[in-house]
Amino acid sequence: MSPVPPQAVLLAHDYVAEQEMQLEPLTPDGPCEALTQWGGDAVKIVRMEKARDIPLGATVRNDMDSVIISRIVKGGAAERSGLLHEGDEVLEINGVEIRGKDVNEVFDILADMHGTLTFILIPSPQTKPPPIKETVVHVKAHFDYDPSDDPYVPCRELGLCFQKGDILHIISQDDPNWWQAYRDGDEDNQPLAGLVPGKSFQQQREAMKQTIEEDKEPEKSGKLWCAKKNKKKRKKLLYNAKQNDDYDSEEILTYEEMALYHQPANRKRPIALIGPPNCGQNDLRQRLLSSQPDRFGGAVPHTTRNRRDVEVSGRDYHFVSRQAFDMDATAGKFIESGEFEKNLYGTSTDSVRQLINTGKICLLCLHTQSLKTLRSSDLKPYIIFIAPPSQERLRALLTKESKNPKLEELRDIIEKAREMEQNFGHLFDAAIVNTDQDKAYQELLRLINKLDTEPQWVPSSWLR
Repeated sequence: MSPVPPQAVLLAHDYVAEQEMQLEPLTPDGPCEALTQWGGDAVKIVRMEKARDIPLGATVRNDMDSVIISRIVKGGAAERSGLLHEGDEVLEINGVEIRGKDVNEVFDILADMHGTLTFILIPSPQTKPPPIKETVVHVKAHFDYDPSDDPYVPCRELGLCFQKGDILHIISQDDPNWWQAYRDGDEDNQPLAGLVPGKSFQQQREAMKQTIEEDKEPEKSGKLWCAKKNKKKRKKLLYNAKQNDDYDSEEILTYEEMALYHQPANRKRPIALIGPPNCGQNDLRQRLLSSQPDRFGGAVPHTTRNRRDVEVSGRDYHFVSRQAFDMDATAGKFIESGEFEKNLYGTSTDSVRQLINTGKICLLCLHTQSLKTLRSSDLKPYIIFIAPPSQERLRALLTKESKNPKLEELRDIIEKAREMEQNFGHLFDAAIVNTDQDKAYQELLRLINKLDTEPQWVPSSWLR
């Protein structure tokens, strides 16, 4: 690209002044442009409106002394005008010379400007094909993102802040490193799209960050075992972890593609309640089963123990041999399984499916390690995290239940909840903080009822 002589820029100014009277009547309320030749280069003069304190919707990059438009963001004034294009070189804005300035200086200049902006540009030498209407991709974010803390975002003011669990509508992946997106629900009141890290870019930098952290803390993995020596023997059925113990520990979580799903009236989604011990999920489940037995039910578990006289096979348990149980476990048929007093117990996907086929809603209380098996089935579960309240409120609730928890036990429950949310929170559809059992019950019912009336976001892989 040949440099523009200083006299060409001056003449361009004269041209703008001469054209003011002609341009104004043509498009008094809209953007406009004019072309002229100076010094062998085509200079484009663009005029558009920019609102106060709202970004223009374009990013720039430096190429030697040149300032080049590198991206046009959907929904911004730049895109709406249709007159600024990727690859255009910016010479001046409202008489301020831009060539030779770095991108941060250009941003500061633009941030202070509003009203009518007049750009002098050298058009991009590359003719871009007309844009193809991109398919919008809907994703659930599996990490928190704050552009103000990101030194790599092309323009912090254009960065889109989001939290883990938010649904993002990705409208452009032209730049694989920086996608353009809206947060679900923001489309109407926020016309300008925001920039979010692309999936591969986010995975790469998280992998690098983890490598650096591992180098700093070589004994980090050993610390997980420090507080587990004096745990009391559990009386409850233990889950069979096997390879699930390290579920997703090596995976770098970024985004999961989602789609809207409305459950059929005759095929209700199973409800899985997840939470640390003593957070009330078992009580909530039992209350639903007791209050509405025609609507809710529990899956009939499998066991290898002998049937008691009062028990009915298929109603209380599916009584099977150890060999048959082991074969089903090997085949991955159990959502959760374990051993208690030398007998095996398990909840199978088939048992859940049998209950769903009767038209009832299946209620499950599960360990987090069982979620991978449940979500990889065709059951389309709705997973609700039952979280503990503050330490003092938790003590009051447990005391009301004639329990006298020690301070260390309360702290363990809250810490366990934090670990669950950190490691498995991306799998939760909703969360209830159990500050009051009656309020938690009403909120649980509200969430379940909503599945009948409103479509919900689910992994798009479930619908393929």
